[in-house]
Amino acid sequence: MRVAVVGASGYTGLQLVQIILRHPHFELVAVTSEQRAGTSMGDAFPSLRGATDLVFEANDPDALVGRVDFAFTALPHAASAPTVAALRKAGIPTADLSADFRLRDSDVYTRWYGAHPAPELFGSAVYGLPEVHRAALRDAALTAVPGCYPTSVLLPLLPFLRAGLVEPSGILVDSKSGVSGAGRSANSKFLFAERDGNCEAYKVGYAHRHVPEMEQEAAAAAGQAVQITFVPYLLPTSRGIATTVFARPKGGAALGAAAARAVLAEAYADERFVRVLPEGETPSLAAVRGSNFCDLAVFADERSGTLILLASLDNLVKGASGQAVQCANLMCGFDEAAGLGEVAAVP
Repeated sequence: MRVAVVGASGYTGLQLVQIILRHPHFELVAVTSEQRAGTSMGDAFPSLRGATDLVFEANDPDALVGRVDFAFTALPHAASAPTVAALRKAGIPTADLSADFRLRDSDVYTRWYGAHPAPELFGSAVYGLPEVHRAALRDAALTAVPGCYPTSVLLPLLPFLRAGLVEPSGILVDSKSGVSGAGRSANSKFLFAERDGNCEAYKVGYAHRHVPEMEQEAAAAAGQAVQITFVPYLLPTSRGIATTVFARPKGGAALGAAAARAVLAEAYADERFVRVLPEGETPSLAAVRGSNFCDLAVFADERSGTLILLASLDNLVKGASGQAVQCANLMCGFDEAAGLGEVAAVP
């Protein structure tokens, strides 16, 4: 199947290229980048020399018509929607990695992003969390790949909300991400000298645009409104997310560690990319770096009546590009794990 990566020079776009080049059913035939149009991928990124002869093209979705059977769009928020609209008008199935189609409430979208650039498509995408929306993804023509933070929050939390085991309010989330999650932007905050040996919070509480996405999917699982207090941090590392979710058992009922772990184990027993760790083990970034795995663990602090859910994933793979390919595999009728067999490099 012939595929294109639109916006292939950013971190998520490059990760997509790397995955697609080893995919057994995808043939990468086009890559776009406004900044690097006319430059070969190997010259722009020496790690790709000998792996592909493709040259970056300008972002023109009409130029892809008749050349590709599937498209991945890895463009900035708001910039992605017009390209997606053109691709869909041409009948090209698309996996979009921006936030342009993740939300289902237009008022919420407007509050965070402004007027939607393609209102005719708003609400038409399947939210691309395969472990939750697998059946819908098999029939989807457009999928909205989840954000990296929401993936790390929703995978451990949703089984408990779905089962009615935790309170839908008072959920606290502490999440730490590598700086690649901010994209390839020229910002002094992301300089080595600023990040090395440093860790700081940003956009605390309801200031981060991923919170409404989390609450939307959490509410769908719980069958009622869910409130999440979110504190993200930047870690002095290039990639990876480590998330802790604090929740209280519903009605103050006791929920021990063994029973809580059984909830996760049952929910993800047949999942290829979600690993529920043995009792007492905690997730690590090293175990998921460069892979499409998300590692989960759960602890019960019975003294304070708090359930502690832990998750680790690679923000560029399971948190973005790997998950996009996982969705595309389902949309195209391929093995869901095709092209995603990489495990973390150790050491």
